[in-house]
Amino acid sequence: LIYCYRKPKTKRAKRFLEKREPKLKENTKNAMLIKGGNANLTVTEVLKDIYAVKKPFAVLYKKKNITRPFEDQTSLEFFSKKSDCSLFLFGSHNKKRPNNLVIGRMFDYHVLDMIELGIEKFVSLKDVKNSKCPEGTKPMLIFAGDMFDVNEEYRRLKSLLIDFFRGPNVTSIRLAGLEYVLHFTAVDGKIYMRSYKVLLKKSGCKIPRIELEEMGPSLDLVMRRTHLASDDLYKLSLKQPKALKPKKKKNISHDVFGTTYGRIHMQKQDLGKLQTRKMKGLKKRPAEKSAEDGGVSPKKSKSA
Repeated sequence: LIYCYRKPKTKRAKRFLEKREPKLKENTKNAMLIKGGNANLTVTEVLKDIYAVKKPFAVLYKKKNITRPFEDQTSLEFFSKKSDCSLFLFGSHNKKRPNNLVIGRMFDYHVLDMIELGIEKFVSLKDVKNSKCPEGTKPMLIFAGDMFDVNEEYRRLKSLLIDFFRGPNVTSIRLAGLEYVLHFTAVDGKIYMRSYKVLLKKSGCKIPRIELEEMGPSLDLVMRRTHLASDDLYKLSLKQPKALKPKKKKNISHDVFGTTYGRIHMQKQDLGKLQTRKMKGLKKRPAEKSAEDGGVSPKKSKSA
C-alpha cells in the first residue's frame, strides 16, 4: 500500500496540507483505534471504551482490518498518513494470543515502538453505574511500581502511555477541572489500569476533601511482545528544533536561593575626570586648571 500526496488544486486542499506540515509547536497527537480481522466482543468493547476516554483526539475504525503489526507495518503506516494520527491501538484475538492489544506510536509516519499487551480482566464503562466525566476531560496520570523505573521495557511503556493519554497541553489549571484520574500499577508481572472520578467534598476549610470514585474502564494487562526503537532513533525522535530551545543568556547566574546576578563589563575609567556634584567648595582654581592644561598662564601686571 502506497499513499502519496498530490499537488493541491484548490486553496482548501492547500490549507489541508499546510496543517499537516511540520510545525515548531505540534498539535495534540491523535490516536487511531483499529480492530483486527478476528477481534472478539471483549476487544471491541475495550477499543470503544478507550475511544470514549480519548475523544475528541481519536479515530475509531469500525471495520475489521486483517493485518499483523509485528509482521507487516505497511497498513498501519498507510492509516497513519490517511488519518494524520501518530498513536495507534490495535486489537485482535486468536488462540495463541487471546484478547490482544498492541499500543504504539509513529515517527515520520513509520512505527517507532509498540508493545503487545494481553487482557486478562476487563470492566467496561457501562458496567460501572457511577457518573462519568464529560468528553475531552484531561486526565491526571499516576504510575505506581518500581518496574516503571527499573525495567527498560516498562519504562518505555510508561512513556508510551503518557504520550497516549496526556491530551492537549494547557497553560493554566483550575481546581474543578481536576476530576479524572488514570492509575497504572505494575506489580508481579502485570499492569493494572484503573480510572477514577475525583469528588471534591466539603471539609470545613479552604482545601476540599478528595474522594475517588471508580468510573471505568478498568483493565488487568500482561506484557507480551515488544518492538522498541533503537537508542539513536529514539533520541532523534525526541530532538527539538533550535527555535524552541531557550537561548542562553551570558553573564547571568543564579544562586541556590534563586537570586539572579548579572555581570556588567565596563571600560577602565579615569576617576580624575569623573564629574562630581557641582559645589563652590569643589570648584577648581585657575592655577589648577592651567596646571592640567600643561602650562602656566602669565600673571597680568597691574597698571600703576
